[in-house]
Parts: sequence; C-alpha cells; structure tokens
Amino acid sequence: MKKVLVTGGTGDIGEAICLRLAHQGFHVIIHTNHRQEKALHIAEKIQKQGHSVEIIYFDVTNHDETKEKLVKLSEIHPIQVIINNAGIHYDAPLAGMTYQDWHKVINVSLNGFYNVTQPLLMPMISTRWGRIINMSSIAGVMGNRGQCNYAAAKSALHGATKSLAQELASRGITVNAIAPGIIQGNMTEASFDKQAIKSLVPMKRPGKPEEVAALTAFLCSDDAAYISGQIIGINGAMA
Repeated sequence: MKKVLVTGGTGDIGEAICLRLAHQGFHVIIHTNHRQEKALHIAEKIQKQGHSVEIIYFDVTNHDETKEKLVKLSEIHPIQVIINNAGIHYDAPLAGMTYQDWHKVINVSLNGFYNVTQPLLMPMISTRWGRIINMSSIAGVMGNRGQCNYAAAKSALHGATKSLAQELASRGITVNAIAPGIIQGNMTEASFDKQAIKSLVPMKRPGKPEEVAALTAFLCSDDAAYISGQIIGINGAMA
C-alpha cells in the first residue's frame, strides 16, 4: 500500500483530498500543525470507511522539526506521494504589508514545500515511483490585489515544480501543481458573496473541494504517468 502525506490536511481542500485518496487505496498521513481535533475527526471518518490513516503534527516552517519527523516516518516504508497543500493568507496591499506578514506566507507555501519535500526525495527515488503535487492558486497565475506575498509564493512554487519535474522525470516520479480558483469553504464564504462569484467566475459558481480532490487523485494515478511539470488550473474558466 502506497503512503501519501497531505500537508494542511485539515482544511476544506485538504480534507477532501485525504478522503478521496483513502478511498483510492492509499495509506493517508494527515498533517496538521494546530488543528488536532479536526485531524482526529477526519481520521475517524476514514477509519469508519475501512481505510488506513494516521496523523502527524509539525510546523512546516520549522526545518529541523519537519525533517526529523519525516525521516522517522519514512524509515520503514518510503512516502511515495506528497501533497504540499499547507498554506496561509495574510492579505494586505503591499504598501501596507508588514515584513512579518510577507515572510509568514512565503515561509509556509514556499519554504514549507522545501522542508517537506527534500527529505523525502531519496527514499522516494529508491522506489522508482512517486507523485508530488503542489497546491498553488489562481493568484500565482494571474496575481491578485492584496496578495503580493501569496502570489509570489505560489508563482515561485510553479518554477520549483517545473524544475523538480525535470530532475525526477527519469525516476518514474511526476511533479505537478494544481492552481484552484474560487473553491467552496470557510475562506471563500468570508471573502466572496454569491454576486461577486457570479461576476468573477464564468461558470457562475465556486468549485467544490471534491472537484480539486478528484483532479489530485487522477494525478496520483498510473493513468497520469506522462503528465509532469504542469500547472493545472481548476477555476471555472477564470483563466
């Protein structure tokens, strides 16, 4: 049974991915930093469906802690699928953005990608099969007012995705990024009313976390073995 690590596994998209990949037969490792109760709730749902799951806690911005936890986790059986889904928002126009808020977002989305992915690469390479999926955003493709930090982190992730895909292509490992648009969930409900969504999204509705999870599951499958180095939008024709 292949092991998949889903960072930020307790968010709306993260939960949908955990549930979908468990159903696909992966052993799911739910990562969270602070949301212990939510992680336990998701794990219980997966277990009730008869699937395999565990939870891991660490701060993706802490290099030493992350490496220690992941090296130990992959000692017996390598993690062959990494879903880099952890991310945060601290939105403000750049003219009013603090130094701290700039670096907090960069540290989670970009440095967190390095901290999680790098220690797992050699064990994954040894199996000659792997999937790495970096959760980006339409902001990383189009930009977005008030999100210079977030857009910078995500667009940098696109370059890392394409470069790492080339490094691992001969090893049976694919690397892709998914760039969702407006997706149903707590953050969307707080930021967009129904009329705003209708005016921004040609399909006139937000996407569903389950739709992002379905795309993720496909990219994790053997059917997607020749798809690598791609930034794949899922945004209702916004871009």
